[in-house]
Amino acid sequence: MNLALPVLVPALPALGAAATLAAGKKAPGLARPLAIVPVAASAVLALVVALQLGTGQALDAATRLTPTGGPDIALALHLDGFSSLISVLVGLVATCVQVYSTAYLKEDPRYPSYAALVSLFTAAMFLVVYSGDLIVLLVGWEVMGICSYFLIGHHWESADARSASLKAFLVTKLGDVPFLFGIFLLGADAHSFRIPDVLAAATDGKLGHPTLIALLLLAGVAGKSAQFPLHTWLPDAMAGPTPVSALIHAATMVAAGIYLVARLLPVFLLSGAALVVLAVMAAVTMIGSALCALAQDDLKRVLAYSTVGQLGYMAGALASGDREASVFHLVSHGAFKALLFLAAGVVIHAAHTNSISAMSRIPGLRKRVPDAYWTMGIGLVALTGLPPFSGFFSKEAVLGAAEHAANGEAMTNGLGPASAVPQTAGWIVLVSAALTALLTAAYATRLFLLAFHSPAGAAAAAPEVVAPAVADRATVVADHEADAPYSPELDEADPATAEPHAMRWPLWVLAVPTMAFGIAGLRSDWLPALLDGGSLRPSGVTAVTGTGLAVAGALLAYGAWRSATARLGAGRPAPAGRVPEQAGAPAAEVLATEVLATEVLVADPGRTLLGPLFGPARHGFGVDRLYAALFVRPVAAAARLVRFLDREVVEGYVQGSGIGANLLGRAVRLAQTGNAQTYLSALLAGVVLLAVLVAV
Repeated sequence: MNLALPVLVPALPALGAAATLAAGKKAPGLARPLAIVPVAASAVLALVVALQLGTGQALDAATRLTPTGGPDIALALHLDGFSSLISVLVGLVATCVQVYSTAYLKEDPRYPSYAALVSLFTAAMFLVVYSGDLIVLLVGWEVMGICSYFLIGHHWESADARSASLKAFLVTKLGDVPFLFGIFLLGADAHSFRIPDVLAAATDGKLGHPTLIALLLLAGVAGKSAQFPLHTWLPDAMAGPTPVSALIHAATMVAAGIYLVARLLPVFLLSGAALVVLAVMAAVTMIGSALCALAQDDLKRVLAYSTVGQLGYMAGALASGDREASVFHLVSHGAFKALLFLAAGVVIHAAHTNSISAMSRIPGLRKRVPDAYWTMGIGLVALTGLPPFSGFFSKEAVLGAAEHAANGEAMTNGLGPASAVPQTAGWIVLVSAALTALLTAAYATRLFLLAFHSPAGAAAAAPEVVAPAVADRATVVADHEADAPYSPELDEADPATAEPHAMRWPLWVLAVPTMAFGIAGLRSDWLPALLDGGSLRPSGVTAVTGTGLAVAGALLAYGAWRSATARLGAGRPAPAGRVPEQAGAPAAEVLATEVLATEVLVADPGRTLLGPLFGPARHGFGVDRLYAALFVRPVAAAARLVRFLDREVVEGYVQGSGIGANLLGRAVRLAQTGNAQTYLSALLAGVVLLAVLVAV
């Protein structure tokens, strides 16, 4: 293979980012071609590289960058089936996002900087995937972090966007600090930062601190891949533009942590304790995020918590020792989650709100956005894990991996002995994944029914209005529940304008792998041959159990929805809601919508299913409040104390020394009279005083 091809894959988007940023203001018409063409070319090259590499092959190439006095840092490539598969996913999703963004942010004056950051984000993920050196991988890892900060805060006029971007940056950096030490320790034990050398050292048992290394690396993975306890930044990141959410959740950043553990799984197999920690982390993340998703009113926050839970599935497969199942689900999830977010963007464009309760009162919404309606349905079925969609096969692969690990037969596929995976880890993952399958089907069904099939839309078809100029807007944005977390974007779209083709055809492009990718794991000479060669076929027990739980969850949500709808139709009162102030809406329009605010007439099955857990789940079980009490407030108090000591004590001493010198100068100045007799008298007095002192 010509090495220029894999080198160009990350290089082209990086060059495109620089060109877009340079030409954006001077030649705005070039911004969109410069954003799309390099990323699309990289996607094609990534596919070419994957086809040329083939199955069961690996390519390593390196050149030393600099000596360090210890392990050298090398600009290295490490290509195999895992990197080939994920790079194709990254290229596909990034291209769809760039095309989609040209319409979604058509009127945004900062589109050139946005597009440049998306290209740089894509280049950084390609670098992480292709890198054969941990230090170079770390560079891509950190570039993604800073890009996410700027992209989440793209609408910096909004306080939500500013705080969300800062929170994402700080929380991920909190995990990156121990992650950095873990890389240093791993390089020191393996005497190299080259990934093949590290894996060889792990296989030969030459790592001196495997448990400590694994736990330090897991801290960074928890931050980047939004796993408990560092998961809280991802739902708040929904304040950024919807295409950014698709990119972060599907193919970059959150996928990077899972990919790293998959790449370094032989290191983790040396520590049973680390695998149990990973299993517990995945279990808490899966169940907690699914419960939270069932209670959210913001469409994008439902999908955000869904991403957190599905990443928990991937982490659970890794804790069970099977990286094939994890990466299979990573790629499958990347396709249908990108589809869901982009479809959500179309729905938000039409509804002019993120609120599901508001969407439920819009008559004929599904007819207004038929492409989004059908493709979101496809994506939600894949998320639920029903056959024959890709989510079914990848989810069953995870359940199968957990089942084998629980029986002491972990499918490590030659990376280590099956006994390296504790059965406890397998049981933890298996039970939590099964419960999450039930909850996932419930919240996916709830989302689809409330957004597109709620009878409240017909009831709210023509409310009496006070301000006709904003009647349509008021009908849309009313009924957002007062206590629900809400992350609105700036209103840039005209709801009277149909979605352009650039926002519709990427949905159908992504719908193809959402429906068909799962069959790639059925034959051993297809996807398994590209990865580690293990089986990805669903086992009978887990397939029946997983599908049964998914169907049960969907039926429970449907039954609760019908029950709530019947109670609503019987005329029982509903709790009063408020109108959300959509970011960027003029004050007059907000006032008019407040006049139009009515009662919330939404049959929400989430309240019925969760009962007393609904309130805590809606607010993330108070994890943010707990962190504020344990960490934020003490740190803020310490900062105030330091500021007081600096200003009142340290600066007091500094100012005092200045004042003392000034007073001394004034005293000396008073002695400077210009009278020679006075000077001679003072000199004589001094001589006499010295003589007396010497004599005494």
